[in-house]
Amino acid sequence: MRTRVVSGPGEARRLRPLHGAQVCLTARVPSSGVLAYPAFVRLWLSGTVSWLGSFTFGLALQLLLIETLSADQAAIGFVRSAQWLPALGIGLLAGVLTDRMRRRPVLIAADTVTAAATGTIGALALTGLLTVPILAGLVAVVGAASMFFHAAHQSYLPHLVPMQMLPVANARIEQTTTAAEAVGPLVVGVLVRFFSAPVAVLFNAVSHAVAAVLLASIRGEEPAPQRQPDRHLWRELEEGGAWVYRHRTLAPYAVSLHLWFFFNSAVMTIFVFHATEELGLDALTVGLVLSCAGVSGVVGAGLAPRAAERSGVGRVCVAAMWLHPPAFVLLLVAPPGATGVALLVVGQLLNGVGLGLKGPLDLSYRNAVTPDRLRARMNGTIRAFNWGSIAAAAPLAGLAATAYGDRPVIAVCIGGLGVAALVLTLSPFRSAVMPATYA
Repeated sequence: MRTRVVSGPGEARRLRPLHGAQVCLTARVPSSGVLAYPAFVRLWLSGTVSWLGSFTFGLALQLLLIETLSADQAAIGFVRSAQWLPALGIGLLAGVLTDRMRRRPVLIAADTVTAAATGTIGALALTGLLTVPILAGLVAVVGAASMFFHAAHQSYLPHLVPMQMLPVANARIEQTTTAAEAVGPLVVGVLVRFFSAPVAVLFNAVSHAVAAVLLASIRGEEPAPQRQPDRHLWRELEEGGAWVYRHRTLAPYAVSLHLWFFFNSAVMTIFVFHATEELGLDALTVGLVLSCAGVSGVVGAGLAPRAAERSGVGRVCVAAMWLHPPAFVLLLVAPPGATGVALLVVGQLLNGVGLGLKGPLDLSYRNAVTPDRLRARMNGTIRAFNWGSIAAAAPLAGLAATAYGDRPVIAVCIGGLGVAALVLTLSPFRSAVMPATYA
């Protein structure tokens, strides 16, 4: 059996999995356990800084389009599509290439490219030289870098902590991710209110630059992937896809997730426009509303490991999926004024709980049941179709909202989110539990 290098307290050490060992990945592990691994702590800190920037970028980008470039829903959908379009072109390739390389250099390069691209967007906007086509091109660069970052990040983490701590490590990451989701929109609202949308975009560039520096400071040997003598690009792509879509539980999980990404992206494409133009909310209020999902997401992520221990990973994820449709029903019925703001807040709190519960558990499960040599390809395959769904949904939602109005599109998206939850409910994933050992 192969050994894994795990950066432990003070030094890198080798862990040899025991044959027949019954280790429950959802067993309670004190949070201080993962904090004893310096490499994980630095990855965690760099990710937190990077995600804070990413969660400012989404809202800052839409406010930049609305307030600086005077864009309509169709233009917003076009630019959002450009950000996720690279998933269709290089998403699968990113997984294959990442499986051939050490993951940390990939993470550093991705953060550096993102910092450069978003910094260019902010600088061009401040000088009045930014146009929608130029913005779409630079956003596509950000999307391409993100594909490599995420393929490497989720595949790198299992090298940094022992197996029984993986759900706790993912839960801590999910908590800080959702905390960044809470703070990010609020930061954008303040920056746009008192400065401008381009300044909010520049904040994202700085955060990714800091994250790259933190990643470069990680010490500890990362084993080089074993070179396969007969490796072939197409064969490796096919192997990654076959692992996901022929797997008894990963296949329905992936299909449900693709549907969720499509309809969630569609409704979020018009969320900010609807809130500002139809409900009359200012940037700061929109930021406060969206930050509520991050606040409740921290709570959900904290509850996730114990909930999985009691009920199983599959059942918790299914329950979490059913929280999303009613969250957007509240957006559909929200009127202008204080009542509308209150409904949006409740909806985002509900949405955040669902994201927080599901995120650390499904990531832990899919990485635990996938062999290391396939892990980046598995993550890259799922993400390619997830983000490809966003690339398709964003322009369709923008065009449909322009032609028929926001509310009919929101209603269709609510129905689609319900279908995504139903697919997971009726599948074998409903009974999924964490395995005793890594695949």
